[in-house]
Amino acid sequence: MVGKTNLDQFGMGSNNTNLVFGPVLNPKYPIEDNPRVAGGSSGGTAAAVALGSADFGIGTDTGGSVRLPATYCGQIGYKPSYGRISRWGVVAYAQSLDTVGIVSKDMAVLRGAYELLDQYDEKDPTSMTIETRRRIKRLSPVSPASTSLTIGIPIECLVTELVPEIKDSWLKLLSQLKQMGHQIRTVSIPHIPKLLLAYYSICTAEASSNLARLDGIRYGHTAGGGAGSSSAPEIMAETRTKGFHIETIRRIILGTYTLSGVSGNHYLRANQKREALVKEFNQIFNMTNPLFHELIKRDDSKCDFLLIPTTITKPPTLEEAMATAKENFLTAYVNDVFTVPASLAGLPALLIPYDNTGFQIIGQYGDDEAVLQFGSTIEHNCI
Repeated sequence: MVGKTNLDQFGMGSNNTNLVFGPVLNPKYPIEDNPRVAGGSSGGTAAAVALGSADFGIGTDTGGSVRLPATYCGQIGYKPSYGRISRWGVVAYAQSLDTVGIVSKDMAVLRGAYELLDQYDEKDPTSMTIETRRRIKRLSPVSPASTSLTIGIPIECLVTELVPEIKDSWLKLLSQLKQMGHQIRTVSIPHIPKLLLAYYSICTAEASSNLARLDGIRYGHTAGGGAGSSSAPEIMAETRTKGFHIETIRRIILGTYTLSGVSGNHYLRANQKREALVKEFNQIFNMTNPLFHELIKRDDSKCDFLLIPTTITKPPTLEEAMATAKENFLTAYVNDVFTVPASLAGLPALLIPYDNTGFQIIGQYGDDEAVLQFGSTIEHNCI
């Protein structure tokens, strides 16, 4: 590890504009005039790789924070299955979602980095157990020699907000895969339209709990309290007012409400939606979920992978992003609609740059090797 890159504070953002050190500019586009955002929250990592400053970089992906900047900066981005890579040392945003991911220009480099990091870590209580890792190797139905796979397209992702250029690129890539001998079929994941509400209920609630430790007394940034003139509550209030970005404050407040009794138990209901989503994924993938005991038989109604866009729009200019956030901060949240399903279910999702945008290959939980292998095939034959 040679350096730390810029990012949205505590991983909270989609455009890399919620930062202490100023916004990250996208090196893929001219920055002299009307620069574009790099995507967030791990935009600094994607920008560094795009600039050639590093062969690969790591970031954290809570709801798309590796895949979105990789898309905007034209790089390969990978969010592995939840628990594959240790989170030891990561400052928690939402611990049931946070996943360490990788960004690189080259699939071979990315896979090499992944193989080094893909280890059980006893210091991380969320690390995938050795027993589960062994079970996965026995369950995956996809072999490196597979030449005819079934690619699923969720009908819920065919949204009207998807810009025509991305839709055209999606059809073009699917056509190439079909010519290569792969099967394309539509599938249904009914909970996808409901997931943004569930995602932001869960992640903000967990952020409210996790960031409570940053009180300006035990460690980290401290404001006020000179010569013992301030009380502990005053130090805490001033530290959080000056130390937290407005977006961080907004999410802490929202999460605190979510965890309160007056919210109607949003956190519990959001996790019920999450559980239902996992069951829907289990019904459409050919591979059995290694965390469940029922065995699934491969049949024509199921698929090996999903292939969906990462975002509904092209990267906005910095000016557009700031104006949109000022007008209605909720608009930025909508851009996570295609990335949060894999995050909520803990699934591996590989972002492949294609035709000036990017598409995600999503597999069953634990089926990382097959996802990466298929990504290498697309890189070799389609890009």
